[in-house]
Amino acid sequence: MKNKFGMIGLGVMGQNFSLNVERNGFSVAVFDINSESVKAYTTGKAAGKNVTPTFSLQEFVDALERPRRIMLLVPSGKPVDAVIEQLIPLLEKDDMIIDGGNSYFEDTERRAKDLEARGLNFFGMGVSGGEEGALWGPSLMPGGSRAAYKEVEAIMTAVSAKADEDGEPCVTYLGPGGSGHFVKMVHNGIEYGDMQLISEAYFLLKRSLGLSAGEFHEIFSKWNEGELSSFLVEITAKVFQKMDEDTGEPLVEMILDKAGQKGTGKWTSQIALNIGSAIPTITAAVDGRILSSMKDERVEAAKRLSGPTAASGVDREKLVAAVHDALFASKICSYAQGMSLLKHASDEYHYGLDLGGIARIWRAGCIIRAKLLNEITNAYNRDRNLANLLVDPQFSDEMNNRQEGWRFAITTAIEMGVPVPAMSASLAYYDAYRSDRLPANLIQAQRDFFGAHTFERVDKPGSFHANWNE
Repeated sequence: MKNKFGMIGLGVMGQNFSLNVERNGFSVAVFDINSESVKAYTTGKAAGKNVTPTFSLQEFVDALERPRRIMLLVPSGKPVDAVIEQLIPLLEKDDMIIDGGNSYFEDTERRAKDLEARGLNFFGMGVSGGEEGALWGPSLMPGGSRAAYKEVEAIMTAVSAKADEDGEPCVTYLGPGGSGHFVKMVHNGIEYGDMQLISEAYFLLKRSLGLSAGEFHEIFSKWNEGELSSFLVEITAKVFQKMDEDTGEPLVEMILDKAGQKGTGKWTSQIALNIGSAIPTITAAVDGRILSSMKDERVEAAKRLSGPTAASGVDREKLVAAVHDALFASKICSYAQGMSLLKHASDEYHYGLDLGGIARIWRAGCIIRAKLLNEITNAYNRDRNLANLLVDPQFSDEMNNRQEGWRFAITTAIEMGVPVPAMSASLAYYDAYRSDRLPANLIQAQRDFFGAHTFERVDKPGSFHANWNE
């Protein structure tokens, strides 16, 4: 009996995703370039399960029913191309390759065109949820041929996360070409924003109030019971409970303040600039990680550069409440920017993205899953062509109601010299978006002065140029 599904790449994600597929009733053939990994997996975690080990690509391909459904969970970039090149001669018309890694969407576009020209199907599918998600239900973001997706839809529906509210699977066909990986890239950009905003909330409260890890655990646990309820806030509360075995101190305080990144946040900012979509919160988060990596420079700068003296007498309850509101409002801005980028990209690349559908599949399984996503889904259900999340009636009310606390939190940070770049960028984005008049008129005057770039007028249509030196 041939297998329904094939997995190439037996890292933790590949192993767990394969177990998920098998647990849901689909037989799986597995292959890895390291034969020992195949043996260890099929005699260990997958022992006794409907998982077939293979030790060559030919054996792997022969173990699959047609049309073959082959998923790759290998490192992005050249390794994906290398595996595809080795697979091509072994496959037949209508066989399918699914790249489940964090590939750049333009690479996915290229691969899709090449393989479709050869009569093969190719999917770029974002997979979010980490190791646990891969095993028990991730959020899946597939993009490629709609007809080809039908061949794998039953499997992906079965293995995906299910939303708590209505049990809907957190997977849907998104669009052609690289749309799936584009959506996953933006998901990761929003994730960068979320993580930076949470860390800024922590840092402002710590520097202002000197709170203990235990107090932070209580604050974030309480926040997770309300409108800020999310996976990232939930795990943040748990982080503050972990103690370091060597020192007896909270482990978070023993971790060096240098944040790593794998590039998807940077890609998000780069593409946003390319297509003219403003995502300042997400870009501030990317910048925050870059600045954090400059640890030695920062240590030296701290010896030479001064800032304000820490203020005393800050009201604890008032500031905690204000930071809560600042985090919530800034988080809405981060999601609004991400959804706006998806809207721009859908037009630019002709993806035909359903923003409400995307918010719906992010409600469970993925890293940015949050209570807020139910309301975002509802907003796009109310208006499929919503220009920006901020102008939805419910969200505009939420933003208006957070004004006082949001501004107080950021003002406090400025007065105390505490860096909150993502919160500040969020507020600036909000203030700019709500302004019917911006200083771009002066910019246009300057551009026309030095480069004769022309300008438009407020009182009549047309393009104008002035003799500024007259």
